Amino acid sequence: MSALSGFWVFDFNEGFPYASITRNGITFNKGVVLKLGSPAYVLLLVNPATQQIALQSCDKDTPRSVPFLKEDRKRRDVLSVRWNGKDLLNTISEITNWDLGKDAYRVDGKMLPEEHAMIFNLTDAVLLGETSNK
Repeated sequence: MSALSGFWVFDFNEGFPYASITRNGITFNKGVVLKLGSPAYVLLLVNPATQQIALQSCDKDTPRSVPFLKEDRKRRDVLSVRWNGKDLLNTISEITNWDLGKDAYRVDGKMLPEEHAMIFNLTDAVLLGETSNK
């Protein structure tokens, strides 16, 4: 048995996972994409009571799955994934009482490996500052 049994190689390329939420959309950074395993499809889960959202890797055939990472993109070429659906932004604004027309936020992700998911607690979001209303 090796003295290194149970260790794994830390990947400095992944970075810390977070999402940025602005009036223009929600962006999941490279850390989110890579820690989730670069999934082609995910479920977006919303919990209004706890003000949380989550991404869960899934198959294309899973009901309500949405495209996340285009299959032709290489794992290391990915910088981020951005969604700009107005319904999504309105939903986030409603459950948080945020004015995304004025403010932008960053929220860190917490990996749930056993669920193949990442959770974002919107109550822990950090205000990025006022955005321009151009």
